[in-house]
Amino acid sequence: MLRSRTLSPGPIYEPACSILGRLWRVLPLKISRFCAVLLVLGSAGSRGSAQSTADAAVSAKVDSVVEDQQKAQKIPGVSLAVCRDGKIIKASGYGLANVELGVPVTPETIFQTGSVGKQFTAMAVMMLVEEGKLHLDDSMTKYIPDSPSSWQDVTIRQLLTHTSGIADYGGEEGTMGKGVINFRRDYTEDELIQAFAKMPMDFPPGQNWSYSNTGYVLLGIIIHRVTGEFYGDFLQKRIFRPLGMTSTRIISEADIVPHRSSGYRLVKGELKNQEWVSPTLNTTADGALYTNVLDLAKWDAALYSTKLVQQSSFDQMWTPVKLNNGKSVPYGFGWDVASRDGHRLVAHDGAWQGFTMSIARYLDDRLTVIVMTNLDSDNAKPGQIVKEVADAYLK
Repeated sequence: MLRSRTLSPGPIYEPACSILGRLWRVLPLKISRFCAVLLVLGSAGSRGSAQSTADAAVSAKVDSVVEDQQKAQKIPGVSLAVCRDGKIIKASGYGLANVELGVPVTPETIFQTGSVGKQFTAMAVMMLVEEGKLHLDDSMTKYIPDSPSSWQDVTIRQLLTHTSGIADYGGEEGTMGKGVINFRRDYTEDELIQAFAKMPMDFPPGQNWSYSNTGYVLLGIIIHRVTGEFYGDFLQKRIFRPLGMTSTRIISEADIVPHRSSGYRLVKGELKNQEWVSPTLNTTADGALYTNVLDLAKWDAALYSTKLVQQSSFDQMWTPVKLNNGKSVPYGFGWDVASRDGHRLVAHDGAWQGFTMSIARYLDDRLTVIVMTNLDSDNAKPGQIVKEVADAYLK
């Protein structure tokens, strides 16, 4: 199995003889004190060596887990990052980023986020909420006055939490378009609104929960109308650049993008290239980003801080939504909110154009696992890889 270079920081030890030599020259130590230093150094060295050996064993186990799953799921390439306390403890690439050219995956390899991009849209909304430019319980029609009457009672909060009742336009690989959108043609934002307005509501706002890519496309349009900036430009200026996420950007198949991988799908067991999507429909706020695991590690680190928003905003983003009847649903603002084997976590999966990924942040353990693949969601299950990798570090 092809595996690229691994970024896995470890301790660097200065030779003990060098340390002792400097101590002997600088300090007028008695023999007894010198022997004590030897004992301390020896003890510290053995502890460090034991920890290093344990870390190497976990790292090797993780490699085995990823390679086994990659083979079982027939994934061309996988990129992995594991972070603790906001710092990378392992970053590796496995397999091929481009099958035709034989290019290996590395931690720098660019993949598409799919719906994991929704968490960046949600963050942008919360930044505008803190600035007083948006209010979570405002009707969306305040910002999109040309909305149909059926959207009158839909709030910004409900768009974020998939409780708006606005039907999904078919933004997933298996339901592309649902006849509402032609993924081979370009649309303006106004044309998208008109197309979405033709769909009947799934339920009254707040009555139920149903995943809706439409809601996040509309949030991107609202960000544009409130700020005067295309939502992707807003993300670049307010999130990606400040965090040093230099490899993260809106999708563009026309641009030259260093380290970009190719997306694939399996058709009757045969590997095929991803399906083509029109340029404008690859720029919507429901998940149309290029990034890599190294940039997502920077994103993870920022979520431990208040660089972007205050803690109160995180509390809202990671609180399960309540329906009109008081029932709680384990979804926040662009994040699944869950617990597994007693570990609290926020997580999300993404899939688009022959790419899949999963990110899971174990909040109390301060452990994050990120997996990106270049195979379609009918065949690749990155969430399973994330789960098994997390288990290697949690147990």
